[in-house]
Amino acid sequence: MMRGSRALSVAVRDPQGGIVVHTEPLDSRIYGGRLAKVPFLRGLTLLWDALGLGIRSLLFAAEVALQDETNTQADGKPEKVFEGPLQWTLVAFSLSLSILLFFVLPTFLAHLVERTFGLSASPVAINFIEGMIRLVLLVGYIWAIGLMADVKRLYGYHGAEHKTINAFEAGAELTPASVARFPLEHPRCGTAFLLSVVVISILIYSVLPPLDLLPRILSRLVLLPLIAGIAYEFLKFTASHQSNALIRLITRPNLALQRLTTREPDMEMLAVAIAAFENVVAYERSQTAVQLGDTILPPVTAAGDA
Repeated sequence: MMRGSRALSVAVRDPQGGIVVHTEPLDSRIYGGRLAKVPFLRGLTLLWDALGLGIRSLLFAAEVALQDETNTQADGKPEKVFEGPLQWTLVAFSLSLSILLFFVLPTFLAHLVERTFGLSASPVAINFIEGMIRLVLLVGYIWAIGLMADVKRLYGYHGAEHKTINAFEAGAELTPASVARFPLEHPRCGTAFLLSVVVISILIYSVLPPLDLLPRILSRLVLLPLIAGIAYEFLKFTASHQSNALIRLITRPNLALQRLTTREPDMEMLAVAIAAFENVVAYERSQTAVQLGDTILPPVTAAGDA
C-alpha cells in the first residue's frame, strides 16, 4: 500500500501471478484540508483514517485472492472497495483490542506489582514499570506474530514499501534490482509511531499523582488522544530533520524496532511495491495536470505507511 498526498494505491498479486492495482482518491477533508493543518488534532484524524485504509487494503488483497478484480469502474474512474459498516466495524474492533492489550492490561499488571511490592508511595516508579510492561508487550507482540508464515510475508511487503520509497527519495531508478539495494528502515514508518506513543506515555503518565486502579485506567484512556497527537508531531518533525545528527540519534530506536516489522523482500515483492508507488504518483500527477490546465508538476512524494 502506498499513500500520497491525494491518493492511495494498493497492489497485490492475483492467483495467476499478475499484479492487480487499485487506486482511489483520499478524503480531501483529512488530507490537505483544514484538519491536516491543526497540530495534534491532525494526528488523530490521520491515525483513524490510516486504520481504515489498512483494513481496506487487507480486504482488497483477500478479495483478489478469491476472484478476478479490476481497479476501475465501467466509466474508467477508480472505485472504492469495502466501504461501509464492515470496514468501520473492523477498525473499531482493532482499535479497541489494541487499547485493551497495550494500555488497559499494562495498567492492571502494574497495579498488581504495586500491591505486591508496596510501591504506592512512588508513583513515578510504578508509572515507569507500567511503561516498561507496555513496551515489552508491544515488542513481544510484534515479534510473536512475526513467527507466522503469513505475517512474515506481510513484513516482506512492508520492507518492499520502505525500500521503494527510499529509492525514490534518493532519485534512483525504480526497478526491483535497483530498489533492492536500499535500506529496510524509513523514519515515517507506523512502527516508529507506536514506539513513540509508548515512550511519550511513560513521560506523561509519570507526572500524574497516585491513583486507584479505575481512575488510573480512565486517565490512560482520556490522555491517549493527546499522547497520539504528540507522537504524530514528534514523528513528523524528526522525519523532516534527518539531516541533523542529534535527530538521527533520537530516532535510532524507532528505526531499530522496524527490523522486527520488515523482512528482506524478494524481487516479486519489490515489483508489487513499485507498481503501487508508480500508480499513486501517476494518478496524482494526472489530477494536478487537470487542475492546472495540463501543466505537469514534479512527482509528488508518497509515503507507504506514514
